[in-house]
Amino acid sequence: MNKSSKRSLKYGEGIFSVISLGFFFIVVGAIFVYTIFVQEIDLFGDIIAFFDDFDIVKVPNTEALILPAPKSPSIHLSVYSAALQFSLIWGLYQIAVLALRFVARSPVKKKAETASNTFSWLATSYVISTFLNESTTTTKWFEFWAITILLIGVSLIIRAAILATARLSQH
Repeated sequence: MNKSSKRSLKYGEGIFSVISLGFFFIVVGAIFVYTIFVQEIDLFGDIIAFFDDFDIVKVPNTEALILPAPKSPSIHLSVYSAALQFSLIWGLYQIAVLALRFVARSPVKKKAETASNTFSWLATSYVISTFLNESTTTTKWFEFWAITILLIGVSLIIRAAILATARLSQH
């Protein structure tokens, strides 16, 4: 690949980054506008209340492990809802980016990264909807984070599997 092709490829990949940054701001802004003006919920205040509610607590079913967690995790539904909306929208956006990466003939490394991100964000939206709700307890809070860590591992394995498959198909 000559210098001009490499520069062109980097420029093309840079476009994905700029579009993603713009879309990120649009999604965050839209969630705040929807929450504040349609649902009439003070999301800013709720986010502050969420972080003010944190304390260092003993992790259930452990002897000495202490970690930060909300004292009352079940009262932060608007924050969980906003996180769910963002995760779902961002996961769907990643599907569109993945399709565009195939059209733009992006490197396999970038396609694998986007496929991994797609899984991660959509799985996170499912986990948020399953674990963070009005019946959330401190135990559920830590289960949510344990499953989130597990999903990060699965996401990395997906990326590695795609890269390995692409490498094997080249030989």
